[in-house]
Amino acid sequence: MTDSAVAPPEAILIVDFGSQVTQLIARRVREAGVYCEIVPFQSAAAAYDRLRPKGVILSGGPASVTDVAGPRAPQAMLDDAVPVFGICYGEQALAHQLGGTVVASHGGEFGRAFIDVVDDCGLFAGVWARGERHQVWMSHGDKVTALPSGYRTVATSDGAPFAAIADDVRRHYGVQFHPEVVHTPDGAKLIANFVLGVAGCAATWSMAGYRAAKVAAIRAQVGDAKVICGLSGGVDSSVAALLIHEAIGDALTCVFVDTGLLRAGEAEQVVSLFREHYHIPLIAVDASDAFLAALAGVTDPEAKRKAIGKTFIDVFDAEAGRIDGARFLAQGTLYPDVIESVSYAGGPSVTIKSHHNVGGLPERMNLALVEPLRELFKDEVRVLGRELGLTQAFVGRHPFPGPGLAIRIPGEVTRAKCDILRAADAVYLAEIRAAGLYDAIWQAFAVLLPVRTVGVMGDGRTYDYVCALRAVTSVDGMTADVYPFDAAFLSRVATRIVNEVAGINRVVYDYTSKPPGTIEWE
Repeated sequence: MTDSAVAPPEAILIVDFGSQVTQLIARRVREAGVYCEIVPFQSAAAAYDRLRPKGVILSGGPASVTDVAGPRAPQAMLDDAVPVFGICYGEQALAHQLGGTVVASHGGEFGRAFIDVVDDCGLFAGVWARGERHQVWMSHGDKVTALPSGYRTVATSDGAPFAAIADDVRRHYGVQFHPEVVHTPDGAKLIANFVLGVAGCAATWSMAGYRAAKVAAIRAQVGDAKVICGLSGGVDSSVAALLIHEAIGDALTCVFVDTGLLRAGEAEQVVSLFREHYHIPLIAVDASDAFLAALAGVTDPEAKRKAIGKTFIDVFDAEAGRIDGARFLAQGTLYPDVIESVSYAGGPSVTIKSHHNVGGLPERMNLALVEPLRELFKDEVRVLGRELGLTQAFVGRHPFPGPGLAIRIPGEVTRAKCDILRAADAVYLAEIRAAGLYDAIWQAFAVLLPVRTVGVMGDGRTYDYVCALRAVTSVDGMTADVYPFDAAFLSRVATRIVNEVAGINRVVYDYTSKPPGTIEWE
């Protein structure tokens, strides 16, 4: 799953049992300055042999260890001298496989809970002390009721008598709560304790080191061949292009496809940045007619994504075919894309939305892949972007979906609707920047609803669209809270949009958190 030329000699292996927040474990390990990989439990043994990690973390998961067919950790990991940290299901698997007892709990614990620290251990060193009470986040039904030989209880909760367990001799630790989520305030410190203290890893994972190693790896992979990069103008593809250009120079050609679904002025900014500032060979294609034609009459969100993906392949393939000597295709694939494309259970995962940045093009174009960001999370890509000289204004931009404005226009997408939405979105973001709020918000955007309402403007009756405004705060995009604008700000934005954007006569604000909603509307 990773490039061995980039992976440092010290690493943590995370065994995924299907938790929705396994990625957060990896983020916390990386934040501690240590490289890690996530692998499904079925391939954990092979990954363990390949990576030879200094420590293993067992994730949470939806299954029950009391089920004979339930997921298990490779026994070799538990029998070796390597430190192991089991989280939620991981603690239960650790206890069950080493001779303890796990039973189904009638009540379970879900959400915020409090644990009482009853003994000290290596996992708690410098963070929690005996006799203290701390907030954690629980999400479990089963619970450990008897410990394996050599283990002891170090924390309890009302619903879990073995909320944290330890065997300092074997360097095994387990917690029933989730330290990886922000709702466990000291959780990141506990994970850092395991990685740096218990496992003894050095905090040597850095973007400067990644940059140097990856440049060398790209040169070795590509040789004297040419590389084509699909440039969207977003942070991921831009950082990938700069890193590859640093490695192979003008052997890289970027292809930028204007889908007609971009934000105001975005196409012009991309062309200017890469042609005039970075002097990277760039082919720019206005394919808006083709994309809007493909979307005509399409209203289902998944059908929209598929139509956009197919059209992109058609346009990109035609342009790439004009580049002689191209043998490689560069993509801005990130580590979460790689993880989410592999189901821990060996079958299709539940799909919330289709991802269109893993695979697709190589089979049709007969090109090998160059994916220089494949090992990185989004926040790490931003750090790498700054390392490569991109401005904070660029790398700090709010996320923008691949399908663009198409999934911010519920219902049929037309050029007229795109123009209306682009104008409203530009007003909204301008007001956010003017108020100094842009960096405090994870993502903000306007949505054009498939609803028309009656209004009164200049003593005349109007019958125009409703615009919804969305702004959320988030640490990782997996959960999100509504940004609490004051009423004066929202009133000012609404007034500007209604006055300046023809086609909109009403503005509403979306107060839905994630979950139950998603950040984007489609």
